[in-house]
Amino acid sequence: MAGHSQFKNIMHRKGAQDAKRSKIFSKLAREITVAAKMGLPDPNMNPRLRAAIIAARAENMPKDNIDRAIKKALGGDAENYEEVRYEGYGPSGVAIIVEGLTDNRNRTASEVRSIFTKFGGNLGSTGAVSHMFSHVGQINYKAEIAGADAMLEAAIEAGAEDCVSSEDGHEILTSNEDLGTVRDALEEKFGPADGAKLVFKPNVTSPVDEDTARSLLKMIDALEDNDDVQNVYTNFEVSDDIMARLSA
Repeated sequence: MAGHSQFKNIMHRKGAQDAKRSKIFSKLAREITVAAKMGLPDPNMNPRLRAAIIAARAENMPKDNIDRAIKKALGGDAENYEEVRYEGYGPSGVAIIVEGLTDNRNRTASEVRSIFTKFGGNLGSTGAVSHMFSHVGQINYKAEIAGADAMLEAAIEAGAEDCVSSEDGHEILTSNEDLGTVRDALEEKFGPADGAKLVFKPNVTSPVDEDTARSLLKMIDALEDNDDVQNVYTNFEVSDDIMARLSA
């Protein structure tokens, strides 16, 4: 799991440097609209909407943008987005899962396949790599919210399965079914989380060399730059030395 955390740290720094805020806001708004349309418009009664709003606030998305995204769903004029998931392999056989929201399944599939091909990967069928991951709940808090021991104790009491703390923050993992109850218990103790959602976590990470890591990062950047792509998960791992060079 440490390797996956390293990878997330790299992507966070890259995102802070070169992500286009308007594109980020657009994707967050799309998730909010879809969540509100699929359930109740009240985040207290709609866990998916609540998670989407938390993610939007973590990116400093203005409240007006959040409210507009919810009203768009209520107005009935929102596009009919459907959830899609693609699985395949990147350079050196690294497993990749791509989640998206699209109003044109054929367009999105074609664009995602093109990106896989461009970087020497190949798109597989549903289930091709998802067996290498666990679909779990993930709750995130800033490091200063609590000490590692205090957060671990609170997470265990709340029913979490694991808690990993570092200088970058606390990552609490739960079963798919327990995400909501664990989140509520922790928020009662520590306040709103920075993020709370279902994610794909690799069961085993795959070490790669520096050239492969650079190629994979470019591939993930290309995928995340696609308007229809919401999340990208992968199982590659890099050493501390490589991580330092990639982060420079």
